[in-house]
Amino acid sequence: MEKTSKIYVAGHRGLVGSALVKALQAKGYTNMVYRTHTELDLTDSNAVASFFASEKPDYVFLAAAKVGGIVANNKYRGDFIYANLMIQNNVVHQSYLHGVKKLLFLGSTCIYPKLSPQPMREDYLLTDTLEYTNEPYAIAKIAGIKLCESYNLQYGTNYISVMPTNLYGPNDNFDLEKSHVLPALIRKIHLGKALENGDWETIDQDLHHLPIEGVSGNSSESEKLEVLQKYGITTDENNNISVEIWGSGKPMREFLWSEDMADACVFIMEKRDFSDTFETGAKEIRNTHVNIGTGKDISIGDLAELIKEKLGFKGSFVFNTKKPDGTMKKLTDVTKLQQLGWKHSVELGMGIERMYQWYVKP
Repeated sequence: MEKTSKIYVAGHRGLVGSALVKALQAKGYTNMVYRTHTELDLTDSNAVASFFASEKPDYVFLAAAKVGGIVANNKYRGDFIYANLMIQNNVVHQSYLHGVKKLLFLGSTCIYPKLSPQPMREDYLLTDTLEYTNEPYAIAKIAGIKLCESYNLQYGTNYISVMPTNLYGPNDNFDLEKSHVLPALIRKIHLGKALENGDWETIDQDLHHLPIEGVSGNSSESEKLEVLQKYGITTDENNNISVEIWGSGKPMREFLWSEDMADACVFIMEKRDFSDTFETGAKEIRNTHVNIGTGKDISIGDLAELIKEKLGFKGSFVFNTKKPDGTMKKLTDVTKLQQLGWKHSVELGMGIERMYQWYVKP
């Protein structure tokens, strides 16, 4: 990519997209284009076609997606498969029609089977049944991989698919109904700490910034306590605070700092091509996607303890085993990524500290 090349970052306000914009700007790229969802609905084929015809980007980072945690993925199954299929179909096809030089498609490691061997290698794709709660989202992302792969093989395009592990970082989603586990734990433990300290100013600031079911900092104390209890942040008559965690706490998860992810994406766009993602001379070209992760995991229970330590919370955890655990272990094999020349730099403890400081900043 040239520093003046026109680069379209789809989903620039999200966790990954905002990190991509920051990384590109830091490297001196000056000609970026992006649109909010209000300005451009990527599920609208005609609108996407008009955008590409007028803007004619040279490079595309496809980070736009409809995303959520276990509850949202399972509850809004139709929304997730429809929106994600439409977004990627429209953007990839218009990239082909308008001569985009290179495209990077971002998926998710939920593409792998529920009982996949660990760590998960790229060639484990489509070898067994997917995890049920996020099956529609996973199928959409698998379709995106095959869409890029198929256009490359038929049309000679240069589209690369990357599959990040669980991401966290600035601009993450802290909505307690829809967020992923790490930001949800950070917020719940933050509120639990404030409650055990009788720090209503901190609780009010949090609820002003992001109300929970309409309960804000201006609501009554009883309303605040009620909604906190509903989301598993409770106090007893002795002011002992507990934070509920869904599931057993035993599932193992891998986490990657979003700005590391952005660095990996920019590295691949600058230095690697589709032809680098498979063996030369292969009879069948498949599984060309690249896992992006750390190759390290931690149990949800240990993650909660780590956040507790970093935030200085003194309360306890209650594991609600009536709630689903999801897949018990999801660890990426990052051999292919490291062979391409990239490795992560931010370890989990440091990342949690950075994310918490970002969340509580004025």
